[in-house]
Amino acid sequence: MTWTLDDTWIILIGALCAGSCALLGCFLVLRRMSMMGDAISHAVLPGLAAAFWITGSRSSLAMFIGAAVVGVLTAVFTQWIHTLGKVDRGASMGVVFTTLFAIGLIMIDHVAHDTDLDANCVLYGMIDLAPLDQVNFMGMWVPRAVVILSSVLIVNVLVIAALYKEFKITSFDPALATTQGISATFMHYLLMVLVAITTVASFEVIGSILVIAMLIVPAATAFLMTQRLGSMLIVSVIIGIISAGMGHVTAMTVPPLFGFEDTTTAGMMAGVAGLIFFGVMMLGPQRGVLVRLAQQRQLSHRILREDVLGLLYRVEEQAAPAPGQMKLEQFHEVLQSGERLLRGAVRRLIREGKVQEDDGLYALAERGRAEARDMIRGHRLWESYLDQNLALPIDHLHAPAEHLEHITDAAMLARLADETANPQVDPQGKVVPASESS
Repeated sequence: MTWTLDDTWIILIGALCAGSCALLGCFLVLRRMSMMGDAISHAVLPGLAAAFWITGSRSSLAMFIGAAVVGVLTAVFTQWIHTLGKVDRGASMGVVFTTLFAIGLIMIDHVAHDTDLDANCVLYGMIDLAPLDQVNFMGMWVPRAVVILSSVLIVNVLVIAALYKEFKITSFDPALATTQGISATFMHYLLMVLVAITTVASFEVIGSILVIAMLIVPAATAFLMTQRLGSMLIVSVIIGIISAGMGHVTAMTVPPLFGFEDTTTAGMMAGVAGLIFFGVMMLGPQRGVLVRLAQQRQLSHRILREDVLGLLYRVEEQAAPAPGQMKLEQFHEVLQSGERLLRGAVRRLIREGKVQEDDGLYALAERGRAEARDMIRGHRLWESYLDQNLALPIDHLHAPAEHLEHITDAAMLARLADETANPQVDPQGKVVPASESS
């Protein structure tokens, strides 16, 4: 792989676009309007064509104005159809952006007969050729895309910084914003204008497909990683920049390994962003799928161990004064749990000193007996509480109490005892074990 200055420019262009899109994408994700970014990125096409038709020029200013106008109209039409037509918001977006997108393609195709305004350029971009189109900026020759996208990023940063509180409140609670004198409608359309401007600024360079990816994927990834808006904005920008850099490098290095030529950088940038999202979705420290599965597995194992202790305690009650003992097969028959999981639960209880084993018979150790007593006490206090407050039939008390006993800590146990007047027996006549402090 031969690295040139053009490769550096390509990554910088992708990073500037990704950063601009990611900042706005965070608010779209929080407002549950991710598809609005998709809608605007498609619907601004007639604005581009109309701007060229009216001015006869591909001037960036004309394109910005045309895109902004149509972007706002997209939001207005969507809201109008949703409110007056009683149509689902997602369906409203679909109706508006598909209609405007089709009109835009027809208009661009008509204009393209006499100019180099190409629909493929709008869809797929020309980021690999962007470094060739240079302008003199402060005595330096730099790609025109760098100047334009840098300006857009600066505008987005300044607007968000100046109106951070307003964007934050209107994103989470528009009604609260209205009571504080903040116009949620104005903030909504301001966001739409920023999205439209950012989208059209990126069209020729990276195309609408990558714009959509950068508007949604980095923000959605950051949403899985943090619960603070400020952190979400920073993380989304970092993810966008990483996607741009890794995307270009991957586009240059991976295809040759399989005997292919270099692939499109824009497509690979979107692909890398998607891979990062998938990785965070699976391995994220807070909301990752594997983390949640591990937590659920740990919870189910803990509940199974507690059920074993509770069962042995009940057997002790029935077998008194002789010690209560059970075989593994009896655990399986009563608890209806997998044999492998059950063996693992019993082995761990033995290691923790809560259960003791003698020739295939299992019984409570003193440490396990104290834990089991608290759990059974919680179960029977819950039955008493439900009976006193909900007046459930007696045969309907056991199931909910069985779930609640596993989430009852010492403080809740003491409060349950107070609420139920510390009963000696539960509604079914079974003795409520006394607490250790009594």
